Amino acid sequence: MSRPLKIAALGIDHRHIFGQVGSMVEVGAEFVGWWTARETPVEEGFLKRFPDAPRFADRQEILDNPEIDLIAIAAVPAERALLAIEAMRAGKDVMVDKPGCTTLDQLASIRACVAETGRIWSVDFSERFEVPAVTKATELVEAGAIGQVVSTTGLGPHRANLPTRPDWFFEREAYGGILCDIASHQIDQFLFFTGSDDAEIVAANVANYANPDHPGMQDYGDLMIRSKNGHGYIRVDWYTPDALPTWGDGRLTILGTEGYIELRKYVDVARDDVTDTLYLVNGTRCERIDCRDAGKPYFQRLANDVLDRTATAMPQDHAFKVTELAIKAQMMAEGKL
Repeated sequence: MSRPLKIAALGIDHRHIFGQVGSMVEVGAEFVGWWTARETPVEEGFLKRFPDAPRFADRQEILDNPEIDLIAIAAVPAERALLAIEAMRAGKDVMVDKPGCTTLDQLASIRACVAETGRIWSVDFSERFEVPAVTKATELVEAGAIGQVVSTTGLGPHRANLPTRPDWFFEREAYGGILCDIASHQIDQFLFFTGSDDAEIVAANVANYANPDHPGMQDYGDLMIRSKNGHGYIRVDWYTPDALPTWGDGRLTILGTEGYIELRKYVDVARDDVTDTLYLVNGTRCERIDCRDAGKPYFQRLANDVLDRTATAMPQDHAFKVTELAIKAQMMAEGKL
């Protein structure tokens, strides 16, 4: 970077803000302050991680500060579009937690704002950008280790931790639905690894099987997706059992014409307590690879993009397309498409 990047946060309603801000600080950005619309369970941990950053009572103080380059947003999902648009119109680039927005109308407004302002609207798909095993998988795929990628299978189980969840977690209109929210990660990975710039949702389902006391909650979802380059299956849920030593056994299988890769991102069940395990099988290799040191290049690339006006972290159209497909999958599952 030619100079230190200055960042601020609008909305800290989701714990993903830790990774968004922390990862930017790791690559040299200066965190200059934050604002939130409400008290949240996340705030205590946020203050411990970033004790020196001031809290602003009015978000306009952040928006009006000409020295701030990038705004990180992890507000309630339904509120993210408005905050992003405000930030871009104030001359800031934006890194938003997934889902970037919750409706097609919101997405249309974001697209128009990007076209109008020329600002960056980037979605931090943490299950790719904050997982070193995905960095290693990317290197292997780009090197031709498994041939042409024709299919991905993405699994995104989560632990519910219901007693600690805020009210919005149980409100469908606030969080956007389980496919719009969680499955956006796996849609991102499908498009990325198959090299697809467009796709269609073939089938989609959502359900509430285990939480009748919270009728607005969707605790299960799945979908099938296809593009001209391949096919994918995605399953997400809120059923992680208490005995698992982490929040979810997130996995990704990448099938190529000459081999396959399986990622066990956060745990390798009953084997050892490590993250970022990759299994590679092809014509000459059958091995387990520890990927914990593979790095997270998205954040340095985004910092460079903000300062250099480039698009190395993620193409803008990719962020739009993932968000569009996640919303459409949600609508299809609910009979609205």
